[in-house]
Amino acid sequence: MSETAHDDFAAEAEARVLDHALTLASDQGWTWTMAYAAAKAAGFSAGEAELLLPNGPKDLAALWSRRCDAAAMAALTGVDPATLKIRERIRAAVRARLEAVMSQPTATRRWAGFLSLPTHATLGLRLAWESADGLWRWAGDTATDENHYSKRAILAEILISTLAVWLNAGENAALAHLDGRIEAVMAFERFKAKVKLGGVGRSLAEVLGRVRYGGLGA
Repeated sequence: MSETAHDDFAAEAEARVLDHALTLASDQGWTWTMAYAAAKAAGFSAGEAELLLPNGPKDLAALWSRRCDAAAMAALTGVDPATLKIRERIRAAVRARLEAVMSQPTATRRWAGFLSLPTHATLGLRLAWESADGLWRWAGDTATDENHYSKRAILAEILISTLAVWLNAGENAALAHLDGRIEAVMAFERFKAKVKLGGVGRSLAEVLGRVRYGGLGA
């Protein structure tokens, strides 16, 4: 089997297992038990599951995040960011990502809880970084200095907090929270003047910078 064919097979196999995982996670959470059950439902043995997903539920959690990233990008293909103000670009980008992840609300609730655990925090921050990076690139950001990191840290924090509001208080409250956060920071050129990264924000910036090129494997 060629390398390309192998990669295609692996991607298709991962997608099949993830489809089952999203159903099973609602009751079983993001656990090794769920990962084995999802692999079995997709036609794989326990040994094959461990080869395909060596980190089990963490691999599946990453696959779900990246599927949602892809879905958000697909939803944004018909939107020309150049025609929007920066605040409108960020609102459209964040909303597309939230709608993608909330297409599976129960599984996402368990997924968010899984990633909030201290043992999975680095993975959660890495995935938030990836999401923010993709959305900023869609929005036209080309920064390569320290702004590259601070923009992504701020947007990752917005993604995390807005999802938390949606899960706890519903869509309308989440969108109101999102609008409030965007209104508070306006365009990024004024982010640093209006919002100092303290506490969670500073931690996000530091950790995301460290894991940009590595860190915990997904």
